[in-house]
Amino acid sequence: MATPPNPAHAYFESFLQAQLCQDVLSSFQGLCETLGVEAGGGLAQYHKIKAQLNYWSAKSLWAKLDKRAGQSVYQQGRACAHTKCLVVGAGPCGLRTAVELALLGARVVLVEKRTKFSRHNVLHLWPFTIHDLRALGAKKFYGRFCTGTLDHISIRQLQLLLLKLALLLGVEIHWGVTFSHLQPPPQKGSGWRAHFQPNPPAQLANYEFDVLISAAGGKFIPEGFTVWEMRGKLAIGITANFVNGRTVEETQVQEISGVAKIYNQKFFQSLLKATGIDLENIVYYKDDTHYFVMTAKKQCLLRLGVLRQDYSETDQLLDSANVDPEALQRFVRAAADFATHGKLGKLDFAQDAHGRPDVSAFDFTSMMRAESSARVQEKQGARLLLGLVGDCLVEPFWPLGTGVARGFLAAFDAAWMVKRWAECAEPLEVLAERESLYQLLSQTTPENMHRNMDQYGLDPATRYPNLNLRAVTPNQVRELYDVVAKEPAQRKNDKTDSGRLGTGTGTQEALLRWCQAQTAGYPGVCVTDLSSSWANGLALCALVHRLQPTLREPSDLQGVGALEATSWALKMAEQELGITPVMSAEAMVAGSDPLGLIAYLSHFHSTFKNKAPSPGPVSQGPAGTSSAVLFLGKMQRTLQRTRAQANGEDSGGKKRCLEAEAETPSTEQPPVPEPSVPLTPPPQSPEAGAEALCALCGERLYLLERLGANGRFFHRSCFHCHACEATLWPGGYGQHPGDGLYYCLQHLPPTGHQEDSRGPESPELSTPGGSLPSAPSLPTIPQAGAGPAVSPSQPTRRLIRLSSPERQRLSSLSLTPDLDMEPPPKPPRSCSALARQALEGSFVGWGVPAQGPPGLPSSALEDLEEEGGESSLSSEEEEEEQEDAALDEATEQALLMFAKNSGTLSKYPTWRRTLLRRAKEEEMKRFCIAQAIQRRQNEIEVSLRQLEEEGRNLERSLRRQSSSPEQQKRLWLEQLLQLVQKKDQLVEEEAELMIKAQELNLEDKQRQLDQELRGYINREETLKTAAERQAEQQILQKLVDVVNQRDDLIRFQEQRRLSELPLGSSTQR
Repeated sequence: MATPPNPAHAYFESFLQAQLCQDVLSSFQGLCETLGVEAGGGLAQYHKIKAQLNYWSAKSLWAKLDKRAGQSVYQQGRACAHTKCLVVGAGPCGLRTAVELALLGARVVLVEKRTKFSRHNVLHLWPFTIHDLRALGAKKFYGRFCTGTLDHISIRQLQLLLLKLALLLGVEIHWGVTFSHLQPPPQKGSGWRAHFQPNPPAQLANYEFDVLISAAGGKFIPEGFTVWEMRGKLAIGITANFVNGRTVEETQVQEISGVAKIYNQKFFQSLLKATGIDLENIVYYKDDTHYFVMTAKKQCLLRLGVLRQDYSETDQLLDSANVDPEALQRFVRAAADFATHGKLGKLDFAQDAHGRPDVSAFDFTSMMRAESSARVQEKQGARLLLGLVGDCLVEPFWPLGTGVARGFLAAFDAAWMVKRWAECAEPLEVLAERESLYQLLSQTTPENMHRNMDQYGLDPATRYPNLNLRAVTPNQVRELYDVVAKEPAQRKNDKTDSGRLGTGTGTQEALLRWCQAQTAGYPGVCVTDLSSSWANGLALCALVHRLQPTLREPSDLQGVGALEATSWALKMAEQELGITPVMSAEAMVAGSDPLGLIAYLSHFHSTFKNKAPSPGPVSQGPAGTSSAVLFLGKMQRTLQRTRAQANGEDSGGKKRCLEAEAETPSTEQPPVPEPSVPLTPPPQSPEAGAEALCALCGERLYLLERLGANGRFFHRSCFHCHACEATLWPGGYGQHPGDGLYYCLQHLPPTGHQEDSRGPESPELSTPGGSLPSAPSLPTIPQAGAGPAVSPSQPTRRLIRLSSPERQRLSSLSLTPDLDMEPPPKPPRSCSALARQALEGSFVGWGVPAQGPPGLPSSALEDLEEEGGESSLSSEEEEEEQEDAALDEATEQALLMFAKNSGTLSKYPTWRRTLLRRAKEEEMKRFCIAQAIQRRQNEIEVSLRQLEEEGRNLERSLRRQSSSPEQQKRLWLEQLLQLVQKKDQLVEEEAELMIKAQELNLEDKQRQLDQELRGYINREETLKTAAERQAEQQILQKLVDVVNQRDDLIRFQEQRRLSELPLGSSTQR
C-alpha cells in the first residue's frame, strides 16, 4: 500500500515555488499549522521547523542558513535576544535588514502598506550581492537566480525570495498596514509605540519596540531627520516591461548592460535617424519580463507627442494628464525594437499592479539624501534608536546600478548598529560609528571593497578596506541625540547660499598686491590700481610672461599699440595658461568694464597664487599647464585646424596635432609668435564691456554668465548645438563656415559638397551591448569590389607603408603613462567583443597555435580557472537551466580549440563563464563611469545657473547703487569675486569630466578601428582589391590619429600627476 504524501512536504514545496505574495503566506501558514509551530516566533520558530521537517528537499537550504547563522557575530542568535525592532517597508532593503536582525536574535515586526509585489523592474546586482543571496539559498527559492553570467533580478522576484527567508527566520509580517507616526511613552516604565492605519490588529497597535528601521522609500522620512536635495539638469527616465514568452528567438537576443551617448554617438544618431527618438542612454535586461530603461530628451518627447505641453515645472511636465499613454507606448516600442534589431518580435506590454501596460515616465532630476543615517530619541527614560536604509537614506541614481547593492550595505551597517545598541554601548558612540560608515557608502564600488567575498559578514571590517570607525567623533553627533523630537523633517538643497559669503582671501587689496608682485621689474610697467594701469596692455603682457616666461617679453611690444598688445596677451593667456577671457580687448583698453577686469585678474590670482614670483625662465611649464580647461582649448583649436585643412583652407600652422601644440617652447630663445597669432585684434562682435550683449540672442551679458568662444561671448544657455540643443563644451563642437552656427561634432554638417568619408549612416548599424545576434563582433571581410567609395573631393592622404607585424602591433597598441599602472580598458560595445578582449589579454592575441603560443604565461589560464572557480556552482545548481549570452563564433572556436589542444577541455566551461562574466562587468563599469560623468555635468550646470542668478543680482547692485556706502560696495565686490572663483572651480571640474568622456570615446573608437583593421590584416594580401587596400589605409590613418589623441590624453594626465607632486619630488626621481 502506497504511503500517503506528507502534507508538510507538500506545503513546503508550494512555499518554495510560490510566485505571489498571497500564495507564499498561505503555504507558509499551512506549513506552520501542519507542524504545530506558531508563525512569527523568531529564530526559535526556525529551529522548530527544521527539527520537524525531515525532508530531503529542505536539507540543502537548512545547511546554508545554519552556516550563515553560525557566524560568530550572531552569537548563536543571542546577540540581540532582548531587542525588539520595527521595520517599516517590505522592499528589498527592508526585508534584507529584517533577515539580519532575525539572525541576531531580535524580535522583528515588519509592516508593509501593500498587499502584493508587482514591480517588474530589474535591478543590477554587484558580485557581493549575488554571493550574499546565494549563500542564503536564493537558488532554492528562485532556480534561475543569476545562472551563468546573469547579474540582475526583478524587484518582484528579489522581494519574494527575501520574504520567504524572513518568514522562515521568524519575522512577524503585517500586510496592508501603513505606519503613520511614533507614539512616545506616556509614562515611565512604558515604551515607544507606533500609530498605524487603517485598522491594525491589537497585537501590532500595542507593540513596544526599542529600534525603528525605516525602509519605506524616499517619500517617507521619520521626524527629526534632515534631507538634502541634490538637483541636476532635467532628466526624464522611461521604464517599460514587455511580456517574456521565453521562446528560442527571445533567449538568443543579447542584453544591453548599458550604453551611453557620451561614448557611442553613432548608435544614438542611427536611432534618431531611423525613428526620430533622441536618447541619452539605454539598458535592456531579460528576467520575468523584457525590461528596458532609457533616458529621453524633453524636446524629443514633445516633438513625438509623448508630452502634450511644455512646462517649466517637472511635476506638471510629467503629470499623467500631460503624458499621452499611447504615444509613450509607441515611443518605447520603437526604441526597444531598434535596440534589439527587431528580434523580440511582437512587443506586448506586461501588466502593472493596476492592470495597465507597464510603461512609465519618471523624473530623476532631483535626488534625496539624508544628512544623517541614524538618531536617538529619549522620553520618560525610554530610548529609541532610529535608522534609515534604502531609498529614504539615499535615493540611487538608476543608471549607476548602485541602488540594491548600496542598499544591502546600508542594511548590514544598520544591523551592526543595532547589535552595538544591544551591547549597551554609549548612544553617542553608536551614532558616531554609524555615521562613520555612512560616509563610506557613497564612495563604495565593487572595486574598492574586500576581494574575498567568502569572508563578508555583518562586521564592517569584513567588507570595507581601510575602515575607520572613528572618522566621526561622538562630539560631532550630539545633535542626533534628542530628548524630545518635535521638529518635522527638514529639507535642504545644494544651492549656493550667498548670505553666508563673508570676506574671503580674494579681496581687492590682496589681488592688487599680487598683481604688483607679479609685474614688478618689467620696464614701462607700473601697476597702481585695477583699472587704468592695464589700459596700455603692457601690464597684462608682463603678467602673462611672468607666468609663462617662454613667451614674448613686454619690452618687445613697446612700439605696439595698446589694442594690439592687449589682444595678444588675452590670446596667449587663453592658449598657454588656460585663462579664458571675460571681456574684449577694446573694453580693457577703454576701461569701460572695471568689474570685468577685476574678475578676469582674479582668475589669474586664484589659479597661480601659490606660484612664487620669479623673473627668470623656469625649467618646466607653469602650474597652469595642467589645467583641464587649457587642454580642452588646445583640443578645440586642433579640431578647427584639422577641419580647415580638410576643407582646403590654409590655417597658417603646420603642427600635426595637439601633441605639437602642447609642447613647451624652448626656454633659451623666446619664440617669435607664429603667423597664426597676429598682433592685430580679432573682430569683436559684440563688445563684451559694461553693456556686453550675447552674440547669439543679443541680450545683456553679466559677468557670471559670460562664456567665450572664438573671440565672441555668449550666455551658457545660448551656446548649444543648433541641431540637438545639447550643451557645447570645448573639444566637442565646431562652427559651420556656411551658416556661422555652432554644432556638436555629431551634428556638424559637412562643408560644401564634401561628403563624410564614412558615407551616410545606416539605421542597420550594429547596436551596443551585443543586442544584434546577427551582427558579428569581428568585421566581415569585404568582398571583391565592395570597398567603400572615396569621394573625389576628399583630400589625398599620404600612404603609410607598414609591414604586417607592424600593423598587427599598431592594431593592439595600448598606451599607459606608468608601467605599474594598467591602462583603462578599451571597452567594446558587446559582451562577445568584450569576451574576445579578455581572451586576447589571456592568450596574447589572436592566431593561437595548436599547442599554444610560445611563452604563454601559465598565470593567464590559472587566472581564468581561479576566477571561475570562485563562483562555481554546486552540482545541484549546475543542473538548473543555464541562460548564458552566446560568444561569437570566432571566440568560441578559438577558446574551444585551445582547450582541446592543451588537454584541458574539462576547464572550457569555467573559462567560458569567466570570460562572459568579465565582459559584463567591464561593460557595466564603463556605462557607470559614463553616467556618473553625465550626472555630475548636469549638477554642475544647475550650480552654474544658480551662481549666475546670484551674480546678476550682485552686479546690478554694484553698477546701479552708486549712492550706496563704500563699505557695502566693498562687501558686494568681495561676494562677487567669491562667486567668480566658485564658477572657475566648477568650470575646471567640468573640463576634467569632458576629458574623461573624451577618453571613453577614444577607447571606443580605437576598439572599432582595431576590429576593422584586423579584418583586413587577416586576409591574404594577394586577394585584396584596390578599393580594399585603399580602405585599409584609411582605417590605418584613422587609427594612428586616435592613438595620437589618446597619447595626448595620457601625456596630459602624467603632466597633471607631476604637477600635483610636492615641490622637488619629481626632480628627485
